[in-house]
Amino acid sequence: MAAVAATAYAVVPLDDASSVADSAASSPSGTPGAASGAPGPDPAAAAASPSASDSASAGSSAPGKPAEDASKPGGDPAVVKTPQSGSGTFAGSSHSGQPQGKGPARKWRIEVEEGSGVDANAAAQSVEKILGDPRGWIKDPAYGFQLVGAGQPVDFTVKIATPTTTDRLCEVVTPELIGETNCRAGHTVVVNLKRWLEGSPQFKGAVEEYRALIVNHEVGHELGHDHETCPGPGKPAPAMMQQIKGLLGCKANAWPFDANGTYLSGPPVP
Repeated sequence: MAAVAATAYAVVPLDDASSVADSAASSPSGTPGAASGAPGPDPAAAAASPSASDSASAGSSAPGKPAEDASKPGGDPAVVKTPQSGSGTFAGSSHSGQPQGKGPARKWRIEVEEGSGVDANAAAQSVEKILGDPRGWIKDPAYGFQLVGAGQPVDFTVKIATPTTTDRLCEVVTPELIGETNCRAGHTVVVNLKRWLEGSPQFKGAVEEYRALIVNHEVGHELGHDHETCPGPGKPAPAMMQQIKGLLGCKANAWPFDANGTYLSGPPVP
């Protein structure tokens, strides 16, 4: 079911309601697909149990236009009114871009839930800027990305969904996570509209930075990276750390690499 700029499709409820294994209270959603880091077919056609993971604490670039004025830096939660549910149908961006990075370009597309108030093309530009940042995954020469337009095959999809739809796609059953979590499900990165517009109360900074953490964390899972934890007090938290669960003495950080090209790693989470 390829998404096109002017065409939407309905979300079908998942058959298996598995628990959300690695979520934390305050993140977004996903679509089913194979849960490996290797690229696969369009996630709309894939089927596997989703693995939800927390992305908490940093952001993006130019945001998509929400229902209210959350596009200004900082995304003041006082003026943001996030729709809790939507149509369950998604519209894809029509934009396409140039390959980013030195590695084979993993093709991706963004889709936003209709009624969310987020413009798909503006959101695509925002995510493209995050993925193309020199502190992002393209710093590793093994990785590359390319935004593609309507009707083209993709290796993974980024969905921005209302909290209710996110819960369905991520199969959220834990009460404290309902309406709060992000996840990667198969080859779909699911971004909770609430987190996209409002950021996280645990992250004191611009909502754009928080968006970068969501994208880098969940795309990191798509690339095959597992969770990491704090490497030591005062050090930057790894992008693959579930920062919303607590920083354990680390400093909030949205990016896999620092400005010098050093990977900001931490001990693996058992």
